[in-house]
This record gives sequence, structure tokens and C-alpha cells, in this order.
Amino acid sequence: MEARKSLIKIKPKRYKNGEVVKVSFMVMHPMETGSRKDKKTKKLIPAKYINNVTFNYNGKDITTMKVWESLSVNPVFTTYMKVDGKGKLKVTYTDNTGEVNEKTKKIKPKG
Repeated sequence: MEARKSLIKIKPKRYKNGEVVKVSFMVMHPMETGSRKDKKTKKLIPAKYINNVTFNYNGKDITTMKVWESLSVNPVFTTYMKVDGKGKLKVTYTDNTGEVNEKTKKIKPKG
């Protein structure tokens, strides 16, 4: 499957070891519930929604979110994490059709 556009944002932009930062993951995804009809064909649009999101820092899961189809189109998932040195943050999501995608971001504390 082709990767969907996604973005990881960390606030504040500058952070030090030991600080807690806000991590937001935004993904372009239709989040269809399966109950909406196509305006032209009048047929139901098949359900397609993210149902699992995992935030992983340096190989260790920091949180997993279970998601339902009622979430909005192009959702944003947010969590907090303590910065514990340089490394890699990886966010992985799966949807109800089996699509799996991930996005990574280097963690580089200042000081």
C-alpha cells in the first residue's frame, strides 16, 4: 500500500533531556464509517477507519490508542512523552482494512 501523508509535531520545538513534550501525529485518512452514501451512486461507502495507533520511542511502546470509526477525517492523535536521550520516535497505525503505515522522527534534545 502507498504511504499516506502524515506528520509528527513535537512541542516545544526545543527540549532537553528529562523534559516532557507533547507529541502530535496527524494523518490524511478518510475515516469512513460505512454508513454514508456516495452522492452519485447512492451506494454505501465502505467503512475505512484507523483502529489502532502506537507511539514507540527507541524501541519501547509509550502508548497505544484504540480508535473507533466515529473519529473525524484526517485525525490528530496526541500524547506526552519524557525525552530520554537521542533516538527515534515511531508512530504506527493500522486501519480496519489491514492498511499499516508508519512515520518516524529523530529525537534530538538540546542540552
